[in-house]
Amino acid sequence: MDRYHYRFRSVWRLAAPPEAVYAVLERGEAYPLWWPQVREVVPVDEATGTARFRSLLPYDLVVTVEARHSDPVGHILEAGLSGDLEGWVRWTLTAHGSGTRVLYEQEVEIRSPLMRRLAVPARPLFRVNHALMMRGGRRGLAARLRPV
Repeated sequence: MDRYHYRFRSVWRLAAPPEAVYAVLERGEAYPLWWPQVREVVPVDEATGTARFRSLLPYDLVVTVEARHSDPVGHILEAGLSGDLEGWVRWTLTAHGSGTRVLYEQEVEIRSPLMRRLAVPARPLFRVNHALMMRGGRRGLAARLRPV
């Protein structure tokens, strides 16, 4: 694996049924309402949009997100990414007790010129930055799913 390549995997447990989790995750334009690190999502058409996000590091990443696979019965969402990151992201939801097990997978190559220059010395920071972003996403999604 080269220095620009990253593979991430996160597992979340949420106290809501897969259908409810899927309903929130499939609405990409609403991510900024519950995921603090997703700063902006701008729809381009029904299958594509641009997203801007930032975690701990003082640097915004901008990607174009293109829906590739949406399975409301199997509870799988997959999208391609291009821009500062090139690759894909996938959500896989399964029932777990009375809640949902959320598997988040992402495989990307960094394309941002600044991140490529810092690829070797900042790799541990990039991983921590991603972990903090995922923690914010899990917390925000859990709060979004709580009954009012």
